[in-house]
Amino acid sequence: MKAKKLDEAVITFPNDEVGEEIIGADLLVRCLEKEGVDVIFAYPGGASMEMHQALTRPTSIRTILPRFEQGGGFMAHGYARATGKAGVCMATSGPGATNLVTCIADAIMDSIPMVAITGQVYQQFIGKAAFQETDFFGITLPVVKHSYLVLDALDLPRIVKEAFHIAQTGRPGPVLIDIPKDVQQAIVKPVYPSQIDIKGYPEPPTANDEELEKVLELIGKAKQPVIYAGGGIISANAEEELLAFAELTGIPVTTTLMGLGGFAENHPQSLRWFGMHGTVAGNWAVCESDLLITAGARFDDRITGVVSKFAPDATIVHIDIDRSEHNKNKLVQYPICSDIKYAFKRLVEIAKSKKFKKPDLTKWQTKYEKWDEENPFSYNESKHILPQEAIKVLYEETNGEAIIATGVGQHQMWAAQYYKFHNSRSYISSLGLGTMGFGLPAAIGAKVAHPERIVVDIDGDGSFLMNVQELATAFVEKIPVKVLLLNNQHLGMVVQWEDRFYEGCRGHTILGDPNNIGSPDNPSGLYPDFVKIAEGFGVKAKQIIKKEDLREGIKEMLEHDGPYLLDVVVPYTEHVLPMIPQGKSAKDILTK
Repeated sequence: MKAKKLDEAVITFPNDEVGEEIIGADLLVRCLEKEGVDVIFAYPGGASMEMHQALTRPTSIRTILPRFEQGGGFMAHGYARATGKAGVCMATSGPGATNLVTCIADAIMDSIPMVAITGQVYQQFIGKAAFQETDFFGITLPVVKHSYLVLDALDLPRIVKEAFHIAQTGRPGPVLIDIPKDVQQAIVKPVYPSQIDIKGYPEPPTANDEELEKVLELIGKAKQPVIYAGGGIISANAEEELLAFAELTGIPVTTTLMGLGGFAENHPQSLRWFGMHGTVAGNWAVCESDLLITAGARFDDRITGVVSKFAPDATIVHIDIDRSEHNKNKLVQYPICSDIKYAFKRLVEIAKSKKFKKPDLTKWQTKYEKWDEENPFSYNESKHILPQEAIKVLYEETNGEAIIATGVGQHQMWAAQYYKFHNSRSYISSLGLGTMGFGLPAAIGAKVAHPERIVVDIDGDGSFLMNVQELATAFVEKIPVKVLLLNNQHLGMVVQWEDRFYEGCRGHTILGDPNNIGSPDNPSGLYPDFVKIAEGFGVKAKQIIKKEDLREGIKEMLEHDGPYLLDVVVPYTEHVLPMIPQGKSAKDILTK
């Protein structure tokens, strides 16, 4: 590929840096370094080999080899969730790239900053059904925040800088950079931009004082107000501002699962989280509210139930950075397009300057505190280890300070119920897309981001098996992530729905041998043998069946200096409660 002259660059700024002659693949690595990237999760192939070769040369970037491209994508996701920085993953063309589609879709659903880099075939073969060619730019258009197909190596510095800016600002999301092999091999003399000019990309919006004064006016008149806080609180690093606003007004706070930890669950104003399997108090408080202040949330169906019965008597304020979320799922009276951190900070400033008087919410507080006292998360004792009990013991043994990643299923909900979250970026789970197999690789990514913290993947046997191969990554890369495996031999959440709505008919939800289903009462029927699988990957493992062995087993897992899998055998008969049946309202919540 012939390099362009410097004067042909599209945009230059006075402080731009002119680099030495370099090939495109090395240029990509230099650009990533300039964006502060310290780790990349990357699986090589023919169309990405040049970039992998560049990563073998001196660089400050650590390259972690997953055992499956999807594993690498979810590692990047876990890293991003734990830090707020864009996670970076890389794959080759064709099937390597398509194996990242689920990860990219997961990131767009949960508003996670991620930069996915893919190799592409030589430009001359694009569109000609070449070996391992796919139109990955086209395939991912519905699930990216933005995407690039790089046709000139000179564009790499600008594109990389733009990609990270787009991924990490506004409403975060995934950005794709697809790079043909000839671009990776081209020799160019690059210009590194000191700034960027993305036409049409807006600065974060901010609420005006008139809008915020109206919110304070509504609060002054409210008798039963509630703050409904979503993942936007964490994305915007607005935890302190939310806390200040809540304490100033005295309004109780309930969060979504995406917002878990954004408001400390041990705070006296916390109603913890609400939605399909959330607290009764949180659900009923929202349902009976007369003022609902929604912040950084999108009225997801797992939150609202039947939309017409969601907060039916409330005046709803919806503060969100993404204007497209306003009135999309729920019509609201006061949509405010704003960066949530700014909005809460300014609300507090205005309230103090106007000597805002906190409303008397004594009667409301008595009401929701009674709901909370009468309807705690609970389970019936059993002679067997129950999954709720295992998570509760883990919480006690870690003092609530661990980062918890999960797969998807019953264990995901129990983790949120029985492990109380007092810090943000500590509950890492696939919530919008609900992707099984997420837990282990996400935990690895989080542990790479925070080696000083305990990171535990709370997983189910069905979800865990989908990316079990990443145990090899944990062992080889010396990443001491822990796995608390709740093994019930079934697809637990689907089984729960079968029990509740399909008269217990098993529609292919038994994971073990249907003729010899393993259980705490029948340990000889357990299949597969997770201890042998883990040990085959070099990972220390132990199986626990008896209740009296649980606490010591968890202690041993936490104290081990390498990766560790604790296979805890639990009954499949447990249901996640409370539960709002699909298409019902908070008033229809099931507690038994």
